[in-house]
Amino acid sequence: MKIVASITDACQAVAARDAGADLIECRLDLMAGNCVAQVRACREQVTLPIIATLRSGEEGGRYFGNAVDWFDKIQPVLPFVEYVDVEQRFAMHAASIREAKKTIIASHHAAQQIALPDLFMLERELRVYGDIPKIIITPSCAEDIVDLLAFTCAAKKPVCTGVMGSSFRYARVMLPFFGSELVYCHVGSATATGQYSVEEFVELMRRMQATD
Repeated sequence: MKIVASITDACQAVAARDAGADLIECRLDLMAGNCVAQVRACREQVTLPIIATLRSGEEGGRYFGNAVDWFDKIQPVLPFVEYVDVEQRFAMHAASIREAKKTIIASHHAAQQIALPDLFMLERELRVYGDIPKIIITPSCAEDIVDLLAFTCAAKKPVCTGVMGSSFRYARVMLPFFGSELVYCHVGSATATGQYSVEEFVELMRRMQATD
């Protein structure tokens, strides 16, 4: 399990590293000013692996352009990152990103629960073009969490799973113990509802793993 610090400004990179993050996600759709300059500044400050994410409005972000413009924004930051988050709607650019020798996080964010059989189908679809499938759902009841935990445990690895919303945010702590590769946290302001800060998550892990 690795902790990802999702940031909206390069000035947060050092704090993320010092708090215990293993990777940094640059949320290009939430960054002000020149995104390339922001990512470059992040790379100059820390040696942690960086994920470039330009999240679409359909999946909870603030990018509302088309697939062509999406890649036009991603391509200039490729020299400064190790990972690129690629939603299914942008999968046509996966080959170009792979040619740049970047690891692809193939992501899908759903505003509702996904039935257990469909989770396995979606994981296979994402793995066709990506290295790490990332599936985030919005649960409506505890049974949805049970299904997501079961899927995470049984799915081919690596895989990343998570939840949106604050009602079941505790699942963010549980999923790594069932095999989720990445857990997304924040430094400063949360980039998604229900996120823990890096400091909170590190402390939660310390308490849960503590032995007498």
